[in-house]
Amino acid sequence: MTVYHMFRKFYVLSLLICYSFGYKIEKYPLLMPNVHPYVEELYLCTPVRVNYTKNFYIVGFEPSASMNVVHHMLLYGCSEPGSNLPYWDCGEMVIDNGIRTTYHPCKKGSQIIYAWARDAPKLQLPKDMGFKVGGDSPIQYLVLQVHYAHIDSFKDGHPDNSGINLYYTEKKMPKLAGVLLLGTGGYIRPMSTEHMETSCRINEDKVLHPFAFRTHTHSLGKVVSGYRVRNITGKNDWTLIGKKDPLLPEMFYPVVDPNITIKKGDLLAARCTMKSDRSFVTSVGAKNINEMCNFYILYWTEGDSLLTNKYCFTEGPPYYYWKQDGLNNIPEEDASSLD
Repeated sequence: MTVYHMFRKFYVLSLLICYSFGYKIEKYPLLMPNVHPYVEELYLCTPVRVNYTKNFYIVGFEPSASMNVVHHMLLYGCSEPGSNLPYWDCGEMVIDNGIRTTYHPCKKGSQIIYAWARDAPKLQLPKDMGFKVGGDSPIQYLVLQVHYAHIDSFKDGHPDNSGINLYYTEKKMPKLAGVLLLGTGGYIRPMSTEHMETSCRINEDKVLHPFAFRTHTHSLGKVVSGYRVRNITGKNDWTLIGKKDPLLPEMFYPVVDPNITIKKGDLLAARCTMKSDRSFVTSVGAKNINEMCNFYILYWTEGDSLLTNKYCFTEGPPYYYWKQDGLNNIPEEDASSLD
């Protein structure tokens, strides 16, 4: 199939052209191709090949979905997609000819570009900033993942085309956008309050400028907070990046300090405060009855250099806590409250 413009398929759907920032911005709808979700807790992925002959910059994301139908959506950038099919089951495990096989959104070069849940609104990046895709970028494919927690809307055979409208430009952006995802594994004991914590050190010689953050848990989450931690003469200095009630619309919110930077040697730390009134153990997992603890940092850098390591995960409770990692001066109350 011929590469026409930014994307390999559905070029005729690139309808909108605007000049809100003084340069041409076009729109591409990356949508599920009228799929029929057939089972609850289903994850489906659909790919699009980006034009490899030139660079493009995604500058905005407009969700086309409802939380009444979709639990959440993720947009992945991939060097190679998890499948060449028009769409596929990209949950943890699926059956393929009687053999259990793992399918992922990306086969190679996975990174998250955008995340949506709970009827969050459109995200527009600041002027002169964008996610570089296509051309000489490692992102040669975009893969939309949609989690259908419930399928009541589709029992009558009604198809779904939920997805994301992408806004992009060919103009080179002086600031490259990237996402760093912090998260945990682990589990939450019955009838308890648990701190799910993660941390990782930045070992790359790059200066990051965080400008937005996003939180994600399932129903047990009360507060999710993220920090930059620096060691000052043996004592940790904790600077809040952001915190939020994870059950509010899961949009990207502005960071607390717009002038904050992250550099080599800094530690990034996140905590999810979870409260369970359940009589059973709740483990981290993909289903709605499971839990998740995620803190997304949306940042920009100058030039063409983003972080190579785009994920920061620990085993979570009861296997990992900040104190076990030697962290001190921990802001216990601030990290678990919204005051």
